[in-house]
Amino acid sequence: MPASKIPNLQPNEILVQRTNMGGSEAYIGSVTLQWLADRVKYASEMSLLSDRHQPQDKNISIDSDSIEVIQQRPLDWSRQAALVQYLAGRTTHKFPPVLVTIDRDWVDNIHANEWGRGGKATESAAIFMPIDGNNSFGLLDVGESVRIYALDGQHRLMGVQGLMELLRAGELPRYNKERHPVGNKITLAELGTSEEYLESLPQETIGIEFISAVVKGETQLEARRRVRSIFVHVNLMAIALSKGQLAQLDENDGFAIVARQIAVNHPLLKDLPGRNPRVNWDSATVATKTTVLTTLQALQDMAAKYLQYRFPQWKPKAQKGLVPLRPDTAELEVGIEFFSQLFDKLSQFTSYGRLKGEDTSKLRRFSFEIDSGEGHLLFRPVGQVAFAQGVGMAVFKKQMAETEVFRKLDRYDADGGFSNINLPQSLWYGILFDPNKKRILVSGRDLAAKLIVYLLGGVDNDFDRAELRRQVAEARTIGEYAMSFEGELVTPKAVGLPPVLT
Repeated sequence: MPASKIPNLQPNEILVQRTNMGGSEAYIGSVTLQWLADRVKYASEMSLLSDRHQPQDKNISIDSDSIEVIQQRPLDWSRQAALVQYLAGRTTHKFPPVLVTIDRDWVDNIHANEWGRGGKATESAAIFMPIDGNNSFGLLDVGESVRIYALDGQHRLMGVQGLMELLRAGELPRYNKERHPVGNKITLAELGTSEEYLESLPQETIGIEFISAVVKGETQLEARRRVRSIFVHVNLMAIALSKGQLAQLDENDGFAIVARQIAVNHPLLKDLPGRNPRVNWDSATVATKTTVLTTLQALQDMAAKYLQYRFPQWKPKAQKGLVPLRPDTAELEVGIEFFSQLFDKLSQFTSYGRLKGEDTSKLRRFSFEIDSGEGHLLFRPVGQVAFAQGVGMAVFKKQMAETEVFRKLDRYDADGGFSNINLPQSLWYGILFDPNKKRILVSGRDLAAKLIVYLLGGVDNDFDRAELRRQVAEARTIGEYAMSFEGELVTPKAVGLPPVLT
C-alpha cells in the first residue's frame, strides 16, 4: 500500500490487515510492548468469568459452569522470571505474535440493544474501517471502551508485564506457580545490559492478532463456542518439540551446539555411505532392535556432564528455566575439541572397535532378551551419559591425567567391566539395571558416575568411600538382603567395593 494512502493513526486505532481462514475473520497488526502490557488482560478477567476469577494468580476456579466457558490452561507464574530475564538480558530476543479477543460491554449483556431478534448480534465487537479497495487493510478500533484479552500467549503477556514492572521499580519478585513470592528478587543490576538498551525495550513491537469476541449474526452461545474452538485448535496444532528436536535447533545452549557438531562430524557418529545411522536425531531413547549407537539428546547430556566443570558459565546460575547465553566462538571451539577427544578415546575402546563387524543392538541387548546380547553399558544412552559424567569429574574436577584415565577405562572395558550389567557380578547391577523390573535404571546415573571416579582412584577420603559403599549396598538390596558380586544373598554390610583400577 502506498504510504500516501495510510492515514494518520489516532491513539485509539491500529493499522491492521484483515485475514479470513476457516470462516474466522481476524486482524493482524503490531503494538509496542508497553501497549501490550497496559491494554491486554488475562482471559480469566473477562466479565463472562468475573465471578470465578482468582485475583491472586489470574486463574479461574473451575466448576460445573465455568468448565464450559474456560478458555485457558492455568498460568504458571514460576515462568515469569525466566521470560523477563530473556527479554531484558538477551538483545536477540523474539516472541511470537499474541492472539487476543476484542470485547465490549454489551457482549455479556444479553439484554443489550446489540443483541437482536433470536438473540443474534446486530454488529461485531471488532470495528474495522477499511482504507483500501479490497477491504484488506484498515484501522481497528481499540479505544478505551474496548476490552482486550489474551487468548493465546498469556505467558508471553506475563513476561512483558513483568518486564515493565522491573523497568519501573528496578526489581521484580520471583514467584512459584501460584504467584507466591519465593527466593531473591530479580534486579536490573544483575542483568548486565546497558541502561540505553533497557530504556528502548518498552517501544519494541510485537505481532498481535485480534479476533472478535462476537461476530455479527452470532448468538452469545455460538460466539463462546467459536472462541473456545479457536483456542483449542491453536493449542492442538502447537505440538511441543521433542527433546531431540530442541537439541537440533538450540543456538544458545553451548552443550547442544557442541553435541550437534560432534554428531555430524566425528567419524564414530557421522553418517557414512553404506553404514547404518549411528545417531537418533529425534527420540531421547533407543529401541531394542535399533542399530543406532546413541541419540542427539544423550549427546547433549554427555556434553553437559562432561564439560560442566570446564565451562560452568555455559549454564545460567540464578534459577532453573532461565535461558543460557550463547558462548563465544573461541569457547565453543575449545568445547568441541574437548568433546571430540572424548569420542576419539571411546573409538579406541575394545567394545566400540567391534562396531565395524557387529550390530549395536547385539551389544546393547540384555542376556535374557530374545537374541540375547552383551548388555553393554556404553551402548545405552544412560550409560554413555554416566560414563561422560564420571570421566568429566575425573579430568576436569579431580585434575587426573587424561591419558591414565582412558588407559585404565580401556582395559576395564576389555576385561568386560562394562558388559553384562544385568548380572549380579557387574558393578552396575542394581545401579543402572533394575533386577526387579529388568530394565535400565535412569535414577542410578549419578551414582554410576561416582563409581567411575572411584574406579579411577579419585575417591581418596575414607568417609566418602564408606558412603559410596553404603549407596552401592542399598542399590543392590532386596528386602533384608543384598545381592553380592558373587550372586549370593548377603547382609547389606557384606557388600563391598571392587578394587580401584591400576
